[in-house]
Amino acid sequence: MSKQNNFNYHGWLILDKSINISSAKAVNIVKKIFNVKKAGHAGTLDPLATGVLPVAINTATKTIPYLVNTEKTYRFIIKWGEQTDTDDTEGEIINKSDDRPSEQDIKKILKLFTGKIEQKPPRFSALKINGKRAYKLARNKDEFEISSRVVKVLDLKLLKCIDDNFAEFQVTCEKGFYIRSLARDISLKLGTFGHVYTLKRTKVGRFNIKDAFPLETLEKLVHSAPAGKMAKDFLLPLDCVLDDIPALHISDEEAKMFCHGQAINKKISSDYIPNGSDVLVKNREISLGIAVFFEESLKPKRVFSNFIY
Repeated sequence: MSKQNNFNYHGWLILDKSINISSAKAVNIVKKIFNVKKAGHAGTLDPLATGVLPVAINTATKTIPYLVNTEKTYRFIIKWGEQTDTDDTEGEIINKSDDRPSEQDIKKILKLFTGKIEQKPPRFSALKINGKRAYKLARNKDEFEISSRVVKVLDLKLLKCIDDNFAEFQVTCEKGFYIRSLARDISLKLGTFGHVYTLKRTKVGRFNIKDAFPLETLEKLVHSAPAGKMAKDFLLPLDCVLDDIPALHISDEEAKMFCHGQAINKKISSDYIPNGSDVLVKNREISLGIAVFFEESLKPKRVFSNFIY
């Protein structure tokens, strides 16, 4: 594989993140494997969590905001009888209980954790409290409070009771949701303690775990692939996360204007594109960027392909 920077690679890589590696480190490894300077992920996974980590490469980083807000699905195992200060296996045990919930009891309370619910994030989290990360305050044993906030659970189900000490669940939720908090709160509602024993993200928006590449597999395949074949085999188009916004095709002349940051006058029915809406702008089937439509004008918001014109 060539050692020159691959500026022509633009798109999404679906990574199956392994355990004991941070999301940031995983992205840095991807940058090294693909030999690109610019990459970013959509939706952080804790080091102990595994599964789907979408990574945007080069120009695709401009579409990250459109994926961050999509729904996510996780499978996780709760270990009953022990509460840790981190609400996962990394922390110290702070409470114990001999009580173990029955399958029937678990199923009865799940409806209390669906829809819009109040949730208090873990003390060991990246939230900022008076300008400082909560996990840093927690490590220093500082006193602080984290406020509850409203989050949304679209679906929650018990997959199986593995034995008296472990049960596996699946949840689909919106952004800002903490699985560790859910495990903590389910356990307390059942009259016991518990923490996340394993956690795997299986879906982010349209991206599924079955389409994800482990880092180890990716590295082996990339080094054995012919030059230029990498993007075709591993990367999805940069606009694949933009299915939910309307697309509009423009002329060659308008494309030149758009790619140089100039607004384009367009008479478009407000029934098709309401004022203030984002629009995917295309020319000759190439996605040029995203514009905001307002009062018969397309104003560039994020330009992808200024290098074409």
